[in-house]
Amino acid sequence: LQDQASVSQSEFINPKTEAYKVKPGDRLFLKVYSSDKQTSMFFQTDLPSFMNKTYEYLNSYPVDQQGYLNFSFIEKLKVEGMTVYEVEKTIQEALKEYFKDVTVVAKLVNFQITVLGEVLNEGKYTINEENINLLQALALAGGIEDFGNRKEVALIRQTKDGSKVHYLDLTDKRILESELYYVQPG
Repeated sequence: LQDQASVSQSEFINPKTEAYKVKPGDRLFLKVYSSDKQTSMFFQTDLPSFMNKTYEYLNSYPVDQQGYLNFSFIEKLKVEGMTVYEVEKTIQEALKEYFKDVTVVAKLVNFQITVLGEVLNEGKYTINEENINLLQALALAGGIEDFGNRKEVALIRQTKDGSKVHYLDLTDKRILESELYYVQPG
């Protein structure tokens, strides 16, 4: 990142104010905890779990093409447009009708990005955090190689109609203020 103007700026306001919104095709890992032993047994939280990626994926719930999620005791729940935290709280409230002491944990398990081009390690990366920015994504891939063009990095965003390509100049510090600074799943 370099200064593009004669005056150096050291603080940037990033427009990232809201968390990722659940979309059709997403998969959510849901775990229900309770201090009540019978409730815990019902949701199998008393069993040991090996929290690797395969376990999370196999025990996740898909969001259908209409934006609904099916989960125990809850009829189809419209989750499209909610944050993962909102899904967690909505399911927890719905389950409280049947169980007195429950806590729900939700996690997006299909937050994957692909980094291609002049980087040290091209590939598909699974993100375990709520969000990741463009510079962190490139760092995961080992950084841009010597012949990589930092002034024309392509960021592809999925839209309802397909894909849109944005070309970014990573040498310009103003990228820190861009709405494209945070990457999204896919």
